[in-house]
Formats: sequence, structure tokens, C-alpha cells
Amino acid sequence: MSKQPLRLVNGGLIDRTRTLSFRFDGKSYDGHAGDTLASALLANGVRLCGRSFKYHRPRGLLSAGPEEPNALVELRAGARREPNTRATTVELFQSLEATSQNRWPSLAFDVLSINGLAAPALVAGFYYKTFMWPAAFWEKLYEPAIRRAAGLGRAANVEDPDHYEKAFAFCDVLVIGAGPAGLSAALTAGRSGARVIICDEDFRLGGRLLAERREINGRPAADWLAATLAELASLSEVRIMPRTSVFGLYDHGVYGAVERVNDHVAVPPAHQPRQRGWRIYARRAILASGALERPIVFPGNDRPGVMLSGAVRAYVNRFGVLPGREAVVFTAGDSGWATVRDLAEAGAHLAAIVDSRSEINPEFKTLASRIGAPLFAGGVVEMTHGRSALRGVTVRDASGKRAALACDLLAVSNGWNPTLHLTSHLNGKPVWEEAIQAFVPGALPPALAVAGSAAGRFMLADALQDGARLGREAATETGFASFTAEPIPATDAETSGLKPIWRVKGQKGKAFVDLQNDVTDKDVELAAREGFRSVEHLKRYTTLGMATDQGKTSNLAGLAIMAEQTGKAIHQTGTTTFRPPYTPVAIGALAGHHRGKEFRPVRLAPTHEWSREQGAVFVETGQWLRAQNYPKPGDQDWLATVNREVLATRSGVGICDVSTLGKIDIQGTDAAELLERVYTNVWKTLPIGKARYGVMLREDGFVMDDGTTSRLGENHFLMTTTTINAVKVMQHLEFCHQVLWPELDVRMVSVSEQWAQVAVAGPRSREVLRGVVDAEHDISNEAFPYLAAREVTVGRGIPARLFRISFSGELAYELAVPADYGEAMMHSLMAAGESFGVTPYGLDALNVMRIEKGHAIGSELNGQTTARDLGLGKMMSSKKDFVGRLMAKREALVQADRPTLVGFRPVNKGKSLSAGAHFIGIGRAIDMENDEGHMTSVAYSPNLKQWIGLGFLKNGPARIGERIRAVDLVRKGDVEVEICSPVFFDPEGTRLHG
Repeated sequence: MSKQPLRLVNGGLIDRTRTLSFRFDGKSYDGHAGDTLASALLANGVRLCGRSFKYHRPRGLLSAGPEEPNALVELRAGARREPNTRATTVELFQSLEATSQNRWPSLAFDVLSINGLAAPALVAGFYYKTFMWPAAFWEKLYEPAIRRAAGLGRAANVEDPDHYEKAFAFCDVLVIGAGPAGLSAALTAGRSGARVIICDEDFRLGGRLLAERREINGRPAADWLAATLAELASLSEVRIMPRTSVFGLYDHGVYGAVERVNDHVAVPPAHQPRQRGWRIYARRAILASGALERPIVFPGNDRPGVMLSGAVRAYVNRFGVLPGREAVVFTAGDSGWATVRDLAEAGAHLAAIVDSRSEINPEFKTLASRIGAPLFAGGVVEMTHGRSALRGVTVRDASGKRAALACDLLAVSNGWNPTLHLTSHLNGKPVWEEAIQAFVPGALPPALAVAGSAAGRFMLADALQDGARLGREAATETGFASFTAEPIPATDAETSGLKPIWRVKGQKGKAFVDLQNDVTDKDVELAAREGFRSVEHLKRYTTLGMATDQGKTSNLAGLAIMAEQTGKAIHQTGTTTFRPPYTPVAIGALAGHHRGKEFRPVRLAPTHEWSREQGAVFVETGQWLRAQNYPKPGDQDWLATVNREVLATRSGVGICDVSTLGKIDIQGTDAAELLERVYTNVWKTLPIGKARYGVMLREDGFVMDDGTTSRLGENHFLMTTTTINAVKVMQHLEFCHQVLWPELDVRMVSVSEQWAQVAVAGPRSREVLRGVVDAEHDISNEAFPYLAAREVTVGRGIPARLFRISFSGELAYELAVPADYGEAMMHSLMAAGESFGVTPYGLDALNVMRIEKGHAIGSELNGQTTARDLGLGKMMSSKKDFVGRLMAKREALVQADRPTLVGFRPVNKGKSLSAGAHFIGIGRAIDMENDEGHMTSVAYSPNLKQWIGLGFLKNGPARIGERIRAVDLVRKGDVEVEICSPVFFDPEGTRLHG
């Protein structure tokens, strides 16, 4: 006996020479390359694939594509476990592991199928109406029980071992869908020389041509398909992207897509992503997404063995699988008769053909007679029979007589719905097309056209014609018109008669509208009776169309039943709003590399390798990895290291990488004017070759950032920002220019990563620099005074910039060179400073020295302080306007007792301080009423040989000399401190100007 009892001996597009083993619910099966998990299961006679959401009813395959509502499975195991994956879209691969879900203890015997007995109580909105009394039971009993029963599938409870990528693509023409319309469009546009991207969610291109037995130009459609794909592959400007779902349409011609790069293998190859999220920018786009077949609502329409007619043809013609040996076809249109023909030729016995139309094409009657199948014209399938699989149906003929027929397959055809979801993602509304009894795209988003079945033109000839025409138009509109139009291929004859039947009434039993959410026709009727008649209310009250398929097979039937209940036409009832994504998208594909350590990618300074060689301990500062300190043999601990670095810098010379500071190059005739408007102080008077310290406010009057800006030319400035606020300041400047003052002639660009910059500080710093800066540049105190900023050269001609600025309060400079020379610069400085005892110092030592000098950083610039709070009120010019000027004058921000920056030192020099401590008056209770401020920064000063701190205290400057308590309840600290000037070291600034 064959291992695949329902596999046809011949036919299909699978590779029968490659057998693939896989497992489903712990049992081993075989399939072939080219199978989906669904087709392989069906070939092995597996009809039961899952259980329904609410009633846990047995469910089998309904479709063969992304609209599948039933066969949701878990793929793989352990860390790679992936729930709610449609078996119909899973490409079969060797050792695939799949598990059914929403059942316990097994698929065949599911305890929760007992929910079917409670069906009368589990109608639409039951959770709104029940479990309301007693109220205490909801939280303790009802809600936990419902949560345990709810949900589909299980997410992996460990970290995903695979990685994902983000990618960007740009094209002239994007073609969405690689069926006949899409391929025709891509080929026509590609021949013009336009950059074309064609995406299809399937792993094999061809769309419905793969599932149908059609002819093009008098030959099998497969020949035309092969020739078309070969020519597309030969065109250098055409990119073919199988396994790629375009899931969303966004503003300005941006399309979201996900490429399943390695979902078809058990484990992705090394260094390859599992999935790739694409952002595609298209000048023109053609939607050729085809159409989805509609089911019919009748009692028992959810039983395994009830399938869509087009899906049956797909399994027969594409996968070489016979879905059933004893078949009944129930159709409301001509499409179902193609299934009759294909089933008969594949060897199935047609137990009956039920066509709900009373008038039937004579050719179809002849076909029924030839294959010996009873024809029920004007009849309907009224009921199905069986438990976990279809065993028979009850047919009611045109006269009302009923007949019971044995069968294991019921193929249902009720016409097709254009797959128009993407046309609605920018709030486009579908319109009703009476001729095809379906919604078609209405007003289209800019630069988007719709071809073939997606536009409601279901004939193959129309699809080929639409694709060629729209491909030519898209190419022409994007400037590619020099090509010769090829004749449209001829196709075999086809008909498209249709008279849809939305539901069949009669026999008792549940008739399902939404198979995934177990929404029945009675639920829709109940919603209408209870006033939930708006389509959006209907959706949420009944959960119709809220599942992972977003109502692809259920929406129109639900709308038709609601229209029937309200006495309106379907188009008057309306449609729900389609939103992206069109199909489920893994969060990993959206996040790309942005998870774990890569959530914010680590940025390395140009001198990182040099610091690592020096034994640096690194610390994360925002996205940057910066040297915290440089331990040396003999250092007892980190504090000893920091003290050594501080003393060495204060007594000799130290070097510190400051490359991470934000650097913004600003040029233009209005560059100085822009600085006047964004900074609180004056900038037009800044001489060329000088730097100035500036403070920038937000619009609400609080300090945004501070830093120095240098004037390198008449209309050329270089702004530096704090490391943490570099992006924020750049965004602020762009907003000011583009929105507030677009008339200004100014251009700006971030150059933070283009320059390596190092601080050279200490009384011997000028001597060290003299050994690095080329001799023709005079850097003496007279020629290069404090706040000088000039372009120089180093290493015999390498361009550099030298700034005499200091964050440590010492004689200091900052030397910047192109980033590629950063490491060489550090080696040169170390060599030049060897005789002076040059010492690398890190952020910890820099922090100690800046606290000794009372310089504010992020701890003080926390978004809640004003320039006045920081003691910088005099920098706020009264002679000009600037961002935040008026708001900074608000009454609460200028009160005399507002917390202001001052310094603190413990009365007992042996005591330590802690940042975050709150200031409480001596003898007062420790509570919020007595809170007078808080400590923002603390450090041990090896120069003062005690702990010191900065903080904000009510009316602080007027209280210098007083004593107060610094209370830290978290660390159990309570230290009496003296209020002092925030400048602890060299208050006269003599070292700075030396």
C-alpha cells in the first residue's frame, strides 16, 4: 500500500524524485519537494488538522492558500516553535516538525469539544452577558478560566535563536503578485528597461496558473509560464522575489514586505536571516494579487472534507493529490464546473453535482452526463454528515426533495472576491460591482493600479491584457517608453456565470460564517436583533473577521446575512476597514536586528581598538561604548585608578577620547542667524577662528542641551552637543529650519562619526601637542588663546581641527582628525607625551574633574532645569529672540526659592556622598514637606581629598555657607553637608588660561 494513499500516480508540479520526511503530531509521514505541509498531509490521508477556537470542533483544510482559517499549526519545537502558521503556506522541508493546536490531550480526542454542548450559552457576546454575578467571581474564577481556554497556539518561552534583517529597495515599478496578470505586467515593464520588483508570497511563481489546466497560445499555460519566468530572470533590472508577502501600503509609495528567506529549512544556514523585512519605495505599483474563493454558509459546512472548489483544483493540478475519492461539487457559478472536470479526470467518482442555479449551460450538462454524475440543478447541499471527517451530505433538489449521498469530499464554489486589501490601507473604500457580486477597488492610492482578478476581471485573457497594459503605462509614466509592445497571448475559452447563494437554511445544525472564530449565521442574526448592525459593531460583537485571516473567507457572507436581516443591499451594509498587515507578520521581521544588544546597536569610537589595547574598562553611554577608566598594575580598585588619572592630568597631561560628542556642521549665509535663534546667547559677533559656549532651550523654556560652537569661516560653524542629546539636537535644528524658518539659507549635516576627537588636558598639554601639530601652525598662548578654534594639519599634512576648550578646567585642547586617523592620532599623542608622563583617562576621571569645576552634564541637564537653575541666567540675551525665551519667564520658573545649582561638601571630610540624596533642614522631619532639593552628581576629589557634590537647592546661591542634611533613604545615608560654590577647584580659572 502506498505511503501516500491520496497521492496521484502522475501529474502535479512536485518533484517526485525527492522524498521529504516530516512529522505531524508525533507521527512520521513522507511528502515531496514542492509540497506544502497541507498538500503532504492530504496526500497521506490526514484530513483532521485542528480544532476550532470556541467549540473545539474538528476542522480540516478549507483552502490551499493564505486565506486558510482552519489548519493552523505549530511549526518546529523548542526555541524555534512558531504558532498559528497556516499549513497551506508552509513549504515542506526535510525533518519538518508540526503540531496541531487548540486541543487536549490529542487532536482526535479533545476534552474541550464538550463546549459544543454549551453552544446555546456561547453565542455572540456571551462574555458580555454572562459571568456577571456574583461580581467577585469574575476576577477569581471566570476570568482565569476563560484565559486558560482562550488563545491559539503557544509561543516559544525561550529566546529565538534565529536572526532577522531589515532591508530597503527602490524601484520604478513594483508588481505585487506573480500570477498571469502580475507576470504580464512585470514582463512588459521589464522589457522597457525600468527597474522592476515582482513579489509573490508563494515559493513558486504562477498564481492560479499553477492550479488550473489552461492553455495560452494553444499550448499548456505551463509553457508560457516557464518562458516568461526565464525572460524575467534574464532582465538585469528585474528583481524576482518569491516567498515575499507585501503586507502593507503606506504613504508616499512605501510598501512593507516580509521575505521568508529560510522558513523552508529546519535551521537557517550560518550568517543568514530567517526572515527579512523590506521597505520598498516604488514610483509606481501594480496590484495583481488575484482573488479569494468564497464559501457557502450551510449546516455542517465546517466538517473536515468540505473544501473550496478552487483549492481542490490546486491540490489536484499543482500537488498531485486527490482530496477525496467520492466527491460532491456544490457550486453557484461556472467556476465549480472546472473542478468537476479536473476531479473526474484525476480519477475521483462524482457522487453528485449540485448547482444552485436553475438554468445551466448545456456544455456543463453534457459534462455531467459524460462522467455519469447526477446533476441537481437548482439544488443545494442542506447538511453534511460525519464526525471527525465528512461521510455524506444531504441534498435538496429544486422541488424540495432531499437525498442523502455518501461522499468524503465536498467542493464548494460561490464565486470570487478580489484581493483588494492593499487598496484600502490608505483609507480607500471598496465599491460593489453588481456584475460579479463582489467588492472591487474604489478610489485608488496614488501611483497604484490594479490588474486582473484583483480588479474583478477574472478571465485569464483579461488578466494578461490588464497586466500588459498597466505594465506599459507604469513604465511610460516613469520615463521608460522606448519598447515595442508585444501582442497579448491568446487563451482558451472560459465562462464566468455566477448567481451566488450566501447561505442555505433548512436542517438543524450550526452553519458557520467565520470558521476560525466559530461565528455562525445565528450569531449574525443575534447581533442584528440586539442593535449591532454597523459592520464595525458586528465584527467586534461577534468576532467575525477578527482572526488571523482577517475575514478573508467570511466577511462577505457575514455582510450578506446582515444585509438580509436589515433589509438592505450588501453595498449599503458596507465593509469593515482593512488595515495592514494583510497577512500575519512575525515581530522579528519587523524588528530586524533590533533586539537584545542590537536593540540599540553599539557604536564604537574611532579610537576603540587603541583603548582596548590600553586595557580600558568600557561602559555604555547611550549607544556608544566609551572607556570608563584605564586600570594599571598596582591600582587597588577602580577608585584608585580614577584618582591616579585625575592627579596625572592635573599635574602633567592626560588624553581622553571625546569623539562621541555630537558634531553638526552648519553652513550658509544665514547660519549665524540660525544660531542666534536656537541659542540663548549672541553668535553673530563670534569672530572667525573662535569658539563659544552656548545653551539651547526647548520651546517650553527648559534647557535642551549645551556645548561649544566654533566659527570656522564667515558662513561655516561647527556645533558640538552632549553625547546623549546629539540626535535630539539635530532633530530640533531640522525642525526649526524646515518648519519654523524655511526661508533661512542654511544647510546642516551630522558629522559625529566623521571625526575622531581627543581632549588633551593638563599643564603640559601644549607641549605634547607641539609634537603632533605641524610646525607651521603657531599654538602658543598668544597665537592660540583660550577658545581659539582653527583648522590645522598634523602628521605632515593630514587635515585636522584644533580647539582650545576645556571641560576639565585645565589648560586643555581638543584635537579632531578624520575618523580613519583616530587610532594613529592616539599613538602619536602617546609618543609625543611619553617624556611628560602622558596618561589616558576615562569618563570617571573626566566626571571627577568636571564636578570639581562645577560643569553641568546630563545629571543636571535632565529636562527639568532652566538656564537660571544652572546659574546661566546671564547668558539669556535680552536683546534678541530665541526658542524658549518667553516660556522661560513663566512665574514658576523665576521664583527666588526655585532649586538652583550649588556645591556641597560633607562637614565630616571622612563621609561619602551619594547622588540622589535629598536635602532636609537640620532638625526637620524627613518628609516631602521638608524636601528642599536633591544631589545630582557626586565624586571623590583626590585634589581636595574628600567627597564633593553638585545639586539643586531652594534659593541655593544665597545660602552658601549654611549646613543642611543630605538624606538618602535607599542607601541609608544621612550626611550633614556645607553648601558651597559649585566651583571647587581653581575658582579663579588661572589654570584654564595658562
